[in-house]
Amino acid sequence: MTISHKAGEGDAASVKWTPQGVFTVAFLGMTAGVQMSDMGLQAISLSAIQKTFDVSDATLGALQGLAGVLVGSALAVPLARFADQFSRRWVLLCLILASTAMMVLSALAPNFPLFFIGRSAAGITEFAMVPLVYSMIPDLAPERHRVMANLSFAALMAVGASSGFYFAGPLLSTAPDLIPMDIEPWRSAFLLLACAGLPLLLLATLTADPPRRMGAADFQAGGSLKLFLRRRRKAIGYFAGTAGCLALAVQAFNQLVSLALERRFEAPPGQIGHAMGIIVLTITVGCLPVAWLLDRMLTRRLGQAARPLVMGGCALIAIFVAVLLTTIDTLDRAFIVVGVTLFMMSTANALVPTMLQDIIPATFRARSFAIWSFVVSVFGAAGPLLAGTLSGAVFDGHLVNAIALTAIPALMISAFCAMQSFLLTGKEQTMAAGQHA
Repeated sequence: MTISHKAGEGDAASVKWTPQGVFTVAFLGMTAGVQMSDMGLQAISLSAIQKTFDVSDATLGALQGLAGVLVGSALAVPLARFADQFSRRWVLLCLILASTAMMVLSALAPNFPLFFIGRSAAGITEFAMVPLVYSMIPDLAPERHRVMANLSFAALMAVGASSGFYFAGPLLSTAPDLIPMDIEPWRSAFLLLACAGLPLLLLATLTADPPRRMGAADFQAGGSLKLFLRRRRKAIGYFAGTAGCLALAVQAFNQLVSLALERRFEAPPGQIGHAMGIIVLTITVGCLPVAWLLDRMLTRRLGQAARPLVMGGCALIAIFVAVLLTTIDTLDRAFIVVGVTLFMMSTANALVPTMLQDIIPATFRARSFAIWSFVVSVFGAAGPLLAGTLSGAVFDGHLVNAIALTAIPALMISAFCAMQSFLLTGKEQTMAAGQHA
């Protein structure tokens, strides 16, 4: 591991794009997408998996939630420590190898406990990949292109993850013909998906392993994560309030709004699912260039303070639109309201990785992203849990009102914290400019 300790040496401003750097960012996005595509395949194969292992719905719920998210995001934290201390390319190779091996274990597991362990371990490697990537991007991309690099990675990862759902059917139908083993189709599909690990391993050897670019925050932290967290507790607290409450609101909408519209308008699930599929795909792709454009225009005048301002502004707009959800009287108008609300929240959410990169020093950036992945998983899980509880206990099954009551206060807190973060960042930038004058 090579880190420059001289002020001004190897700082982010000196980073220039190289062909290997561009390839590395693209490869990282593709790899993360391939790794996360198994979640879609697993979701589509749940009934077959349940039949194979003869397990209950509650057990499947634990598989989807506990194994896929909370276990993975929690145990990814110690793995991210290696990314902060050792060669990140070697860590990348190990994660790809481990993910492939765990997919094979999942496919061949003779009983559910081994299958659960395989899926949990695969979730760990997938969650560890994201902190690794976001720790590398500031060292690969020039500062003026960092937001675009973050958003490009997120887009590639989203495309890969959604492909797991889209291609699950063809994969399940063709895999038995391509895998010469007498096993269930879902097992063959997992094995076929695991075959992607070999070319990924070969391509990973061509990626860049950039030196960590140290800045002022690194010297202030003195190499201690605890010291840094104590000194920057106010900035981190505002960030957690902004991004965490935003995640709570987003997941309350994402996980339950389809069922809420089905109940409210007595519409068939197929009609709701088709429309929501188009809405989610459009939002996932469309919010990224909008977030980049807003960031690019405002950072020229406001610097890093522009990012919390954009997030706070989007959260405020989402609040006013979400209120309409409780009064809308037709399904088509409800789709428009849901689409606009999700678009504003997704645009704000797109800048979260860049904001965290702004705050965290290079020396423990991967660990910080891993910790944040766990924290945001908890916030995200709280959204549908709270909305579902309110629906049954307060609103007598009127899920639309429960979602609104969950999301709107969360968005208010997010907007407040974003505005405080904007003011604090602006003050810090003014003080830093005065010191350099």
